[in-house]
Amino acid sequence: MRNLIVRFAKEEEGATAIEYGLIASLIAVAIVSVLLTLGPQLRSVFQTVQDNLKTS
Repeated sequence: MRNLIVRFAKEEEGATAIEYGLIASLIAVAIVSVLLTLGPQLRSVFQTVQDNLKTS
């Protein structure tokens, strides 16, 4: 039984998966925040391009 507990304590695959999950979620939060910040500016740029294409 003690051997089983020692092996469980040394196992790191679960911790690595959690770390990768945290990194992925932080990246997702960063992407969402950048898109929310730049969204209105990008919308105006694309609207300007669309308007210029219509007049051409």
